[in-house]
This record gives sequence, C-alpha cells and structure tokens, in this order.
Amino acid sequence: MSAVELPFAWGGPCAQGRLRTVPEDFEVEEIIGFEPSGEGEHHWLWIEKRGANTEWVARAIADFAGAQQVDVGFAGRKDRHAVTRQVFTVRVPRRTDIDWADFSPAGVTVLSHTRHARKLPRGALSGNRFRLRVRGVEGDIDGIRTRFDRIARHGMPNYFGEQRFGRDSGNLPAALAMFAGQRVRRDQRNLLLSAARSSIFNAVLARRVADASWNRPLEGDVWQLDGSGSIFGPEPATGEILQRLETGDIHPTGPLWGRGRLRTVGVAAALESECAAAQAALARGLELADLAMQRRALRVRPAETSLRADGDDLTLAFVLPSGSYATCLMRELVGATDGPVDHSNGSGLEGPED
Repeated sequence: MSAVELPFAWGGPCAQGRLRTVPEDFEVEEIIGFEPSGEGEHHWLWIEKRGANTEWVARAIADFAGAQQVDVGFAGRKDRHAVTRQVFTVRVPRRTDIDWADFSPAGVTVLSHTRHARKLPRGALSGNRFRLRVRGVEGDIDGIRTRFDRIARHGMPNYFGEQRFGRDSGNLPAALAMFAGQRVRRDQRNLLLSAARSSIFNAVLARRVADASWNRPLEGDVWQLDGSGSIFGPEPATGEILQRLETGDIHPTGPLWGRGRLRTVGVAAALESECAAAQAALARGLELADLAMQRRALRVRPAETSLRADGDDLTLAFVLPSGSYATCLMRELVGATDGPVDHSNGSGLEGPED
C-alpha cells in the first residue's frame, strides 16, 4: 500500500502547497540526547549539509581523515534535498592531527568538533527537530492550524513514510527478489528488510486507521510507553489503561514482522495475522532472515509545535521521536507538491529501529 493510499486519521489535508521548493524549506536537526565525552580516539563532528546525502558525506569524512568508511559513524540517514544538521564520528588515532576547517566538500560545513570515546551507532538519537516551509498555500489555513493543534494533543498514525520504500516503491520488489535468492550488498539488504517490515506494519496501521482503532484499544493489544521502547501486555483496557491512553502516556502497537509468535492475542492478533498473510512472501522472507518479531507504536505525538503564517506561506516547527516521519504529519495537513527528493539513501525523517 503506497503512501497515497494510506487512510487519513483526521479527514485529509485542509489545503494545497509546495514543499521543498529549495533545500532551505526543509530543515532537520538531530537530537542525540547525550554529550560527547571530550576525549578518545573518535572525532565527534557536528555537521550541516545541504544537497548531500549521508553516505556520501561519510565517505568524504573517511577519505579526509585517512580512515576506513567502517570507522565513520552516524545515527541516521538524512534527506539529500534538505538542510540537515547531524553528528558524524570518525576513528582517528590520538597522535593524528586533523584541521577540520580544511574539510569543505560542496554543501558541507563542520559546525563544531571534539573528541569522543566510541563510534556513534545507528539509531543513537532520541528524535529530530524539523522546520518546514510550505509555499503558496491555497485553502483553509485556519483549518491547518486547528488540525495541527489537534495532532499535537491527540497524535497521528505512526506510518512509515514513502522514503522507506525507495523510488517508485522499488524496495519491495527488490526485497522479494532478495528473498527469492538474489544476492545484494549488506547495506542494501538492511534497507530491503526494513522496507518489507514497514510494508506489513503500514498495512496493520492502515486497517486500524480505517476502523478508528489506531488510537484506542483492541482486544488483545500490546502497549508501548511514550518516549520509550518499553513494551508491556497484552493487557485489557481497564480504566487505568484508558486514562493512560487518553493522556498519551501509552500507545497501541503494531508488529515489525519477524520470527516468533505475535505478542498480541485475540482480535488484535487476528488483524495482524491477516495483514501479514496478505503479504505472505514478505512475511516469510523476514522470518527466514532470522529477524525477531518486534513492536512499534501505532501513534506518535509531535512536541514543541509552532505554526507561523507569512502571506501565502506557512512555516511549521515540531519535534518527532526517532523513527517517525515528518512527511506523515504533513500529509494530514497539506496536500504538498514536493521538490526533487533523493530516495536512494533513506530519510532524515527517521532513525532506524531494525
């Protein structure tokens, strides 16, 4: 199911506009959640990039530092057609001096640097801060403001965005080919496994959005604590559970498919099994790839939200936790005509959880 076909939770966009006319219209800043140690064999680089994908920057850092690419770490991929600020680390022996002021590939600036004790692992961020400008908005701007406030209070479906599936959703047929025996590079394998998991999760969430259960209990649900990967249940919808759900302290979850039994039971488990059966080749391939069954929240709430109108343009700012997509928030507000987006390297709208 493509992003275009995914059902809306709040009735569909209130207006039309243009997003990412220029990279500066889409700003993303990582929130790592901890400070560098200030000493060690790794250089911690706070980098701003424009019009450059993450893997390309990582290779450039390795070449400049005289290191192997495996010695370069970053928490998550970021869109090419955007202005993004993120951390890279590179392992450099203590005795080696590097003047990062001389590192200046096109569109890349080192904002600061220090030492750190270890390589930054993938997924080591708590969230991303976004500032998005939508140009030439036509439609109900007051409706956008009301909808944005409602999403901040009550959340939105935590879909995986179309970036996860590659150009023209090509990652899914590529995943099927891989499961059928086609050899792929290790980095490509990880992307294809993620796309396959995301497709089944989105199908489950789409069913629950369609029947209005994405933000309310189903019999047999498993829950996730807000702001945490902690999962509990299945647990029935007692008064306490309902209160915690209403306040956003917990969220229903859906499956990240893999080997093992579903943790849900009853109605929730039946729905998830039906969605996986409809994509049986992907589900079986994930099981044979020896990925353990995991869970992901069906709902996410943006934080630190603000909206400013400037004539026909709107600027929206918000924070999303790692693994959630700004494009999935925007589709609930504005039907945006997008600029040229690089789908080849994943998205800055996510932090990998696989």
